[in-house]
Amino acid sequence: MRHPSKSLGRFSNLGCYVSAILLAIGGCLAFSAVGVLGQQTTSSGSSFPLDSVAGLEVFNGKAEVATYRGQRGVHLTAVPGRSDPEDNESVHAFVAGVDFKDGTIEADVAGAPVPGAPADARGFIGIDFRGQKHGARTESIYLRPTNGRADDQMRRNHSVQYDSVPDFPWFRLRKENPGVYESYTDLEAGAWTHMKIVVSGTKAVLYVNGSDQPCLIVNDLKLGETHGQVGFWGQWSTDAYFSKLTIRSDR
Repeated sequence: MRHPSKSLGRFSNLGCYVSAILLAIGGCLAFSAVGVLGQQTTSSGSSFPLDSVAGLEVFNGKAEVATYRGQRGVHLTAVPGRSDPEDNESVHAFVAGVDFKDGTIEADVAGAPVPGAPADARGFIGIDFRGQKHGARTESIYLRPTNGRADDQMRRNHSVQYDSVPDFPWFRLRKENPGVYESYTDLEAGAWTHMKIVVSGTKAVLYVNGSDQPCLIVNDLKLGETHGQVGFWGQWSTDAYFSKLTIRSDR
């Protein structure tokens, strides 16, 4: 027969071990709630302050944390030495572990042409969604910040743009459906600008700087009702900053 005091001692030690394990598991769960990029997960979605580059998949350039105009975020830059105006590759950063279909994506973005950029540089900057194969296929809505307050009305009409890689680049959409996939909104080059994209089925709507009316409505997303990664990008000639990314999925 076991001695009662020894048995109770074993249970007491076991209780300590179980408590320690539960505390460790709780700590892991708390850490996973923070996740990559300082992610904060709630019942309504996930927010990424973008005060870290951990968990970002970056292509065609590099990402670093920076403070720009008083706001901390991720700074995307092209490969050093890039200067060919015919080379229009963009720097993309996708958030690891995100699989987005329908819902809302919000972020603060700031873009302006880098010093010495070609005359036709516009500070192109935007958000990718439903990305596949590391951006080989993706939907995108982006801004041309220097167009927002241009003296030329036609340039103003090209302030915001939708395109779909690889089959529907902006120039094909403009040629085949003039004015349908781009429009005007007030933009200031280099200023922090809030983008809100609402996606449902084959429809996406863009709101800028808290407006309750959209400045762009896309009724026929070219990749169809698919799903994939969320990311952000800047054209190689753009000084591109991103902050306060929020993703809310509709299930």
